[in-house]
Amino acid sequence: MPGLPLLIDTDTGSDDAVALLLAVAADASGVRAPTTAGDRATAAGDVRAVTTVAGNVPLATATRNALITLQLAGHAGVPVHPGCDRPLTRPPSTAQHVHGLDGMGDVGLPDPARAPADGHAVDVLLSLARRHPGELTLVTLGPLTNVAAALLRDRELLTRFRHVYCMAGAADLCGNISPTAEFNVWADPEAARVVLRAATADRVTWIGWDVSRRDAVMTPGDQRRLEELGTPLAAFAHRINRAVADWARDVTGLAGYDLPDPVAMAVALRPELVTERERAHVDVALGDETRGQLIIDRRRAAPPPNVTLVRRVDEQGFKRLLLDACARTPSPTIEGLS
Repeated sequence: MPGLPLLIDTDTGSDDAVALLLAVAADASGVRAPTTAGDRATAAGDVRAVTTVAGNVPLATATRNALITLQLAGHAGVPVHPGCDRPLTRPPSTAQHVHGLDGMGDVGLPDPARAPADGHAVDVLLSLARRHPGELTLVTLGPLTNVAAALLRDRELLTRFRHVYCMAGAADLCGNISPTAEFNVWADPEAARVVLRAATADRVTWIGWDVSRRDAVMTPGDQRRLEELGTPLAAFAHRINRAVADWARDVTGLAGYDLPDPVAMAVALRPELVTERERAHVDVALGDETRGQLIIDRRRAAPPPNVTLVRRVDEQGFKRLLLDACARTPSPTIEGLS
């Protein structure tokens, strides 16, 4: 049975890489993902293309990391298209202080065996959406620069996707890059605003850092269970997040490293994992003091909702999905991580 057709836009750091593993592993591991209330038999994990954007790391590094991850997972045939190398109007900022200079914990990964595919990410977003209207699910894991640039050329772009899931923002206004902002939105708030102004709550879902902080923290016990799987995927997922674990301990004070992009991917693959959501009208602050903070209007007189905000997910269900995906033993492997 064919899987849920996915188009993934990513600034591939260590947690993005784990999200890619979830996406490509889901179909082969027998994960089944309902995509609508009446569709209970659709398998997950048919990744049609990956587009990359500057964010966690510079664009070339994000592209390299996506290629390495897909190769390790046995899906080297998925095309990877580089996109925007900087935000719409601001100088680029990275999260290399979180993910390591290479975005993957500086574990010394070898170069991928293949090069990026031809075609700019923005062109790919536009062309695939037009060629397959209503078929593809778009999952964004980084700053929204590519999507916003595409929207500036096609205002109806979001309507051409089956659904759009974004790892973006913090609905409780507790940030990870500033006191109130999440990195992906903070890195290019103008792009986030472009996307929000084109969004509708029935078609666009945001999964924020608040969800990851509450329901996607890999505690020491979870990390041991991951490591004990003994597969190349599990070793990879564990090792590339060691730098994030140090940052989480020292900066955010979590009980382990959290996985914002994998939990967003899990929601796209398995929407029934969501246990709490709200529809709201959301904007984003652009000023220096509150850059990237979500502005959520919950008044009775608020404009119509433009996005669905996931607020909680089934933590154990998410972790089962992750461990099941990492338990696979694909071929080929990356030398040194088996």
